[in-house]
Amino acid sequence: MATNTSLRVGITIGLHHEAETLWNNGIKQNAVFLAEALKHCPAVASVVLVNTTAIPITPALPWDQTRWPTVPFESAKDSVDVLIELGGQIGPEQTDYLKRRGTRLVSYCCGCEYVSAMESMLFNKPLWGQNLFVNRRYDDIWMVPQVANISQPYFEVLRRAEARPVPFVWSPVFLDERTRDLPHAGIYHPHAGPRRLSVMEPNINVVKFCLYPVFIAELAYRTRPEAIAQLQVTNAERPAKESMEFITLMNQLDLIRDHKAVFLGRHETPVFLAQNTDIVVSHQWENPLNYFYLETCWQGYALVHNAHLCADLGYYYPGNDVAGGSARLLEAIDTHDAQAEAYRERQRGLIGRYLPGNAAATEAYNTLLLGLMQRTAL
Repeated sequence: MATNTSLRVGITIGLHHEAETLWNNGIKQNAVFLAEALKHCPAVASVVLVNTTAIPITPALPWDQTRWPTVPFESAKDSVDVLIELGGQIGPEQTDYLKRRGTRLVSYCCGCEYVSAMESMLFNKPLWGQNLFVNRRYDDIWMVPQVANISQPYFEVLRRAEARPVPFVWSPVFLDERTRDLPHAGIYHPHAGPRRLSVMEPNINVVKFCLYPVFIAELAYRTRPEAIAQLQVTNAERPAKESMEFITLMNQLDLIRDHKAVFLGRHETPVFLAQNTDIVVSHQWENPLNYFYLETCWQGYALVHNAHLCADLGYYYPGNDVAGGSARLLEAIDTHDAQAEAYRERQRGLIGRYLPGNAAATEAYNTLLLGLMQRTAL
């Protein structure tokens, strides 16, 4: 076992494909960003990504394995002092093995698990069936702050440990790589004419759903129809084709009646922003901080949003104030281009608090790790 100043840390991922994209969800990016953040901690000697599935590790992975070493669990089990379970779960036998070695086990929670569980039970959306394994042997639970309000009790009761909020971390490393060959490197570029609005909520549960952003755009269109070229709603092709309730409701809106709205499938955020977007309109319910906001603002796009944990970014409106959101959207339409460069620089300065190497985040994670090693292993 290493000393408290030379910890070897593993962070789990769960690969489903050798060349799995980074843009279908944030979990793999989260693991990489956390690894980069922990490498700045004085107590950490090394960090590896640990795959918990049978998918082989190959050069097809979409990240630099020299910078972020990636190994299967079997190769890591004897060489980590702390295993942070983030994107892939280990089973009871693997847990028992690590515990016999004295390895500390952390559950890193970054999803709205309470909402997912609730919806699965109420609306027949299978999650785990009879194969649920809830590990009772975590030494600590770390949760990103945006999921604490609704999911902390869910984590603590099932995992039988106290949950602690931890710093949210993000890096533009993958964004920069993906946009390198795009016009203007994917950065927002001012232009004349009416604005193209985009709503890019995942629409997979109630946490991030497109309805209120569409309403915000609708109110703005009723006020200034000449200012809006089109509303594009991604991840909405299925409800637009299959949900009669969605179709009927949308048909009440002027944007739809005037053929100013389109409902699309999935798109990679940085590419869709660069090719299709001037302003992003967003709404969340119990998830007031996520990578999408940071990607959008880092690239200089106007973001109209209600995420109170990053209220200083973009064009913020509180809660479910759709009228307020519409006012901020009109403000962005009228003023954003004149201050586009200054806006982008201001956003990047504010986002600095989430970057790996931020002094406060580094200190917080280092303290968490030292405290973890000082407590008696479970």
